[in-house]
Amino acid sequence: MASRGVTVSRQVKPILSINREDARRKVLALYKAWIRQVPISLLYYYIPKTEADCKQKIREEFKRHAHVTDVRLIDMLIIRGQMELQEVANVWKPKSTLMHYWKETWEPQPTDFMSKFLRGQD
Repeated sequence: MASRGVTVSRQVKPILSINREDARRKVLALYKAWIRQVPISLLYYYIPKTEADCKQKIREEFKRHAHVTDVRLIDMLIIRGQMELQEVANVWKPKSTLMHYWKETWEPQPTDFMSKFLRGQD
């Protein structure tokens, strides 16, 4: 039987970073790597965006997660960002997936037949 009123806390192992300062350094290093990759990526991907547009979008994506304070979540976002950077740097990511970052609105998908027909969906 479980006893009542007992608080149990677990010590969790860090993924990459030991503390918040270490995580902050890794985030800044990832941000700088993304910014350095922009001119090279524009040579390989022919997208209708300027270098300033790409850097602004990178800045927005990093600021979107600025509220995260848990070191393990920050580490997971760093790992995801490194994987994305590798995909872009090695030209593994299709152009359409890269352009998906600039999609401004998310429209709800139609549910009735006529709306789907008019949009050209099945």
